[in-house]
Amino acid sequence: MLPTLHIGDFILVNKYDYGIRLPVLNTKVLEVGAPQKGRSLVAFRYPMDESVDFIKRVVATPGDRVEYRDKVLYVNGVEQAQSRPRDFVDDSTMVTLEERTENLSGLEHSIAVDHRRPSWVPMQAVMKKESTCSYNDRGFVCTVPEGKYFAMGDNRDNSEDSRFWVLCRMKTWSARLSASGRTSATWAASAAFTNA
Repeated sequence: MLPTLHIGDFILVNKYDYGIRLPVLNTKVLEVGAPQKGRSLVAFRYPMDESVDFIKRVVATPGDRVEYRDKVLYVNGVEQAQSRPRDFVDDSTMVTLEERTENLSGLEHSIAVDHRRPSWVPMQAVMKKESTCSYNDRGFVCTVPEGKYFAMGDNRDNSEDSRFWVLCRMKTWSARLSASGRTSATWAASAAFTNA
């Protein structure tokens, strides 16, 4: 999630923002809300290995058409504006990326773009295919079906996200990031979304 979150950041999550569930049964008893595109950073179990927690930004909600083409995100045909690029050095790899400010549905946040990598996703890298998604040599296009969400990392070209492992379905514990800051340890909540 660079440049938004860094290794070692301390985060707080709210597991009750998207509903209250009965312990053990994991049955939702009270619907409270749903993730909003651009506004929701969510913690969830990685669909390919549910023992791993992931954090991503919800970029599209049910019914949206999302496209990532030539390093630019489009939602429902509208280009999500980006600022001029500035240098950003990834502390863990010492690689210089382009940092841009993206306006996603009215909310500004930082993203990182890596011009060493293509915008398109190689088909052999797609772990689970979604029938509503198509891939081409400039990127991908996907229509989000009812009950699912499309999540992407802010480090766009170095992020394993919904482009690779299908869309997310809110099924188990939901967690929305409430705050973050620098510390020597990282803590994340359990699942917010699962695949299927």
